[in-house]
Amino acid sequence: MKMNDMMIISVDDHICEPPNFLDKHVSGDARNTAPKLVTTDKGTDYWDYQGMKLPSVGLNAVVGRVPEEYGIEPTAISQLRKGCYDPKARLEDMDVNGIAASLNFGTAFSFEGGVFHRAKDKALALTHMRAYNDWHIDEWCATDPARFIPCGLLPTWDIDASVAEIKRLAKKGFTAVSLNENPTKQGLPSIHNAYWEPLWKAVVENDIIMCLHIGAGNPAPHASMETPIEAWITTMPMSVSTGASDWLHLAALERYPTMKIALSEGGIGWIPYFLERANFSHARHKAWTNSGFKGTTPRDVFHKHFMTCFIDDEFGLKNLADLNEDLVAYECDYPHSDTLWPEVPEYLWKTVKNLTDTQIDKVTHRNAMNFFRFDPFKTGYTRADLTVSALRAKAVAEKVDVTPRSYGGARPLAEGEKPRVVTSGDIARMFAARDAA
Repeated sequence: MKMNDMMIISVDDHICEPPNFLDKHVSGDARNTAPKLVTTDKGTDYWDYQGMKLPSVGLNAVVGRVPEEYGIEPTAISQLRKGCYDPKARLEDMDVNGIAASLNFGTAFSFEGGVFHRAKDKALALTHMRAYNDWHIDEWCATDPARFIPCGLLPTWDIDASVAEIKRLAKKGFTAVSLNENPTKQGLPSIHNAYWEPLWKAVVENDIIMCLHIGAGNPAPHASMETPIEAWITTMPMSVSTGASDWLHLAALERYPTMKIALSEGGIGWIPYFLERANFSHARHKAWTNSGFKGTTPRDVFHKHFMTCFIDDEFGLKNLADLNEDLVAYECDYPHSDTLWPEVPEYLWKTVKNLTDTQIDKVTHRNAMNFFRFDPFKTGYTRADLTVSALRAKAVAEKVDVTPRSYGGARPLAEGEKPRVVTSGDIARMFAARDAA
């Protein structure tokens, strides 16, 4: 196999919701009270919902910008690449990047819909969350159902409503939902509480994957406000290990052997040691901890239930034998700052070229298709249509411009100010200033 022969599916990308995106899916009071995108006198944007102001989040949508201008910006939809919020433009950006299909999480309302959980009027929040799901599949994914994998949100503050929504989503064609990996952060019982039993039953009966995206429930920690921001960014993927360990010990995995969990945006290189440690901990402490696993091991349970994904993970791919190679998938992470757009094939090929052709197919697209029950050929595409070379040929015809753009240049230094390392505190202050806008 050569680089241009690869077919690539990304199981973790993101949407920056466009203005008025719910208008076709709500009416009357529900439409009047739906989230609204507001532009300030300074030209910045924020979402207004039930008294909450939700400004645009930087680093979440810097694709296409010059690297010197990464940071808390952009703050307005006018500063975003069109592919961030327009599904047709996204398809063009996927073409130029050689990406055949993509699963997308939201942005403005949190990866798992956390804003709806914080809303005071839960009846309206339920209506708007359901509308969000309808928009996601009926508009965004419907732009080309063979190239978008639907991922829904659940109103987990109401377990009966969540079960009803799972059933509704399954009928609409969803095969995945995004959940907070630590619901106690939302004021809900932990995943080990009987509260969740109806949801476990519903996701298994409807064959729905639960996606746990990093940063939703267990934010990546940083050592201090003086810590260089790169130190914080370095550990962000591995922060999923806290939630992964918690879910690995979920007793429901014993009761529901077909339950599926995806660790979204977490990387894979750390997992072999994580599983080694889990096995050691269980073997050493099970006599007094009364833990589960009932004759199996944590490693075996993980390899059975959990899908993992990677952006650029040479070490993890070299150690694929210590993972379940049938449950490893690729992620592009468009339009976040980690995305390798528009050069994903070049970076990916460097890390997979020493694998067998079968293994390359698995980690680039086959595992994603199997796990998410996704068929990119359902509307007439063939594999030849969705290879890197075929998609990039389309992008040439579409005249996709990948020239990095500047929106005013890097922040100028004040008089007498010397360049210094950007810290976690700098980013925290940027967030505070943004939230006060």
